[in-house]
Amino acid sequence: MGSLHRIAVLCGLTVLLVSTAQAEEWKTAKEEEGIKVSLSEVAGSQYKAYRGVTVMKTTMAKLRALQEDVPGACAWIHECKTQKLLKHEGNQSWTYTQFNTPWPVTPRDSVLHVTTAEGADGSLTRELEGQPKYLAEEKGFVRVAQVKGFWKLVPKGDQVEVTYQAHTEPGGSVPSWLANKFVVDAPFNTLKALKERAEK
Repeated sequence: MGSLHRIAVLCGLTVLLVSTAQAEEWKTAKEEEGIKVSLSEVAGSQYKAYRGVTVMKTTMAKLRALQEDVPGACAWIHECKTQKLLKHEGNQSWTYTQFNTPWPVTPRDSVLHVTTAEGADGSLTRELEGQPKYLAEEKGFVRVAQVKGFWKLVPKGDQVEVTYQAHTEPGGSVPSWLANKFVVDAPFNTLKALKERAEK
């Protein structure tokens, strides 16, 4: 029975590992200018999660300053129209963002709860979580229903590896062509514009 039990446990572990791998099965969608964008299916959602990774020749301090300048960050966030800080408390902040969308799609806005944590290796992680009910809805905008993601900055000598990952439920109806374009353009254009500023 001992060996049968071991086989059963091994089979169980294999199933567990395979199911975890499927949930995290990232496929490269674009790789240009040192930026790699990967997409992953999300169970129960018609929208894919995206992940952008690049290395920047800059300092952690400069990147952190660019990230924490909430109104200024709108200049490098993909399709950001305006952004403001609603509240800041210790390592947590709440931000409000309005986004441009192509006609005839109604513009979107979102409220994010951002939690910043510093790692022992000098890394910085900023967890992003949508809080659509935090603020009353604005006329002329559809509130993004769900956001879950993070920024991770990891020092690598005189460079910083930057990862931007998120999954969004945009709320309302969004044409599939726009949704498919957004999940590639958002991480790519955001990281490219951030890199340009960080490396100045």
